[in-house]
Amino acid sequence: MKPGSKARRIGIWSTAALATAATLTGLTVLSVNDSKPSQDDQAHAAVPPPPPPSQRPNIVVITTDDQDVASLSVMPNVRRLLAEQGTTYANSFSSTPLCAPSRASFLTGQYAHNHGITDNSEATGGGYEGLRKTETLPVWLTRAGYSTAHIGKFLNGYGAHRRTEIPPGWSDWYGLVGPSTYTMFGYTINENGRLRTYGDMHTPQRGLYQTDVLASKAVDYITRRPHADRPFFLSINTLAPHPELPAVSGQGRWTAPRPAPRHQTALPDARLPRTPAFNEADVSDKPRHIQRLAPQNPLQLDHDHRRRLQSLLAVDDMVARIVESLRSTGQLDNTLIFFTSDNGMMEGDHRINFKEHPYEQSIRVPLIVRGPGVQRGRTEQRFVTTVDLTATVLAAARAKPGIAIDGRSFLGTAAPRSRDMLLETGPRVGTTPWYTAIRTERYLYVEHSTGERELYDLLTDPYQVQSRHADPALRKVREDLARRLHLLRSCAGQSCP
Repeated sequence: MKPGSKARRIGIWSTAALATAATLTGLTVLSVNDSKPSQDDQAHAAVPPPPPPSQRPNIVVITTDDQDVASLSVMPNVRRLLAEQGTTYANSFSSTPLCAPSRASFLTGQYAHNHGITDNSEATGGGYEGLRKTETLPVWLTRAGYSTAHIGKFLNGYGAHRRTEIPPGWSDWYGLVGPSTYTMFGYTINENGRLRTYGDMHTPQRGLYQTDVLASKAVDYITRRPHADRPFFLSINTLAPHPELPAVSGQGRWTAPRPAPRHQTALPDARLPRTPAFNEADVSDKPRHIQRLAPQNPLQLDHDHRRRLQSLLAVDDMVARIVESLRSTGQLDNTLIFFTSDNGMMEGDHRINFKEHPYEQSIRVPLIVRGPGVQRGRTEQRFVTTVDLTATVLAAARAKPGIAIDGRSFLGTAAPRSRDMLLETGPRVGTTPWYTAIRTERYLYVEHSTGERELYDLLTDPYQVQSRHADPALRKVREDLARRLHLLRSCAGQSCP
């Protein structure tokens, strides 16, 4: 047994907020580059007449990028306006903890092995070009009589080939375009077919910070209600706290996101927690691709951690603005608000500074829900995953999917606390290692494409510092988990637990 594997339970977030987010007032949005809208790829399917008047809620889904659960500690507005007024799901997981596959799972309600996107890259069949766009959540909601709007990041690769394309199902579209998605300044937005560039990549300007501009567009949509005779579905996807392009710093690597100018000196004492998994000294129990990793630079990790947290302060401001706009327009009481992330993030755990891996910091994501019928101030322990969020939105909207979905609604339904959760990053084209895994209440069992295995007892080893895949005492456990994983990796629709 390696040192440090003695168990300590992992908290959901710290009880003390590290900062009070500033109140964001009106923003002046400046564009330095306009282009005329293309006539191609802008046609939307005809919207059917709305159903008879009902109490179907408006639905707002706020999705951050690479946000770990613990970082909620610096977001007082999220805690006060969402968590205290709604339900926190303490066991929410990303089934494929990587940007494009996770977002595709939300859009389709399917695990990656069913929707087919297991990577971010178009070269391997991933990203935006791999998405079957005619059968997705906004299409189904439009058929059910909803007005739909998307603001912010979409799938990786969106805009690389057809910069003014608007995917099917969206009534209003404000999608970040191409690589500019990954810059806090100097990004381009496709605004219903017209391209607008905001500022310059290398010149921070007040009023042009990406998160603030996205917030203003969300508030504008809520306030003007372009289709006021119908309930609306609003998807808001921030870049924060994802790193920015290497071109931003000129250092040849992705760098931690720049905070909004007003937050540049915030959180001066923020420091990455040193858990037993931090820069793990002995990774001999891990797969070879992890054994080859050198320990991370702790000072660089602390710097990046603080920048990530600082970038989330603007997201926290955005949440306050959205809630206030719903309140001031009389729509808050009939609006379901979901706050989540596409995946978590590992900041030095097991020497890793990335997501995608099957470990806790990578697969756990925030999930908070407030709105009609949602219990206030409650923490729910049941296991939920990305595809369940899709099913929950559909159930709330009384909409029907056009394909078989793998998830189950988690609002207003009784469910056992735990169930077998599938984690997967493959199969993939090429030589990049991938895995399938099963996460239960007690165990994580992983099968890698290289033939390597991992097995962790999360009751005694919550930080996953000692794989017990070769432990004879757990042979029967391993065999049982392998059998259950075999069924999970090919499940579809109702056969998924």
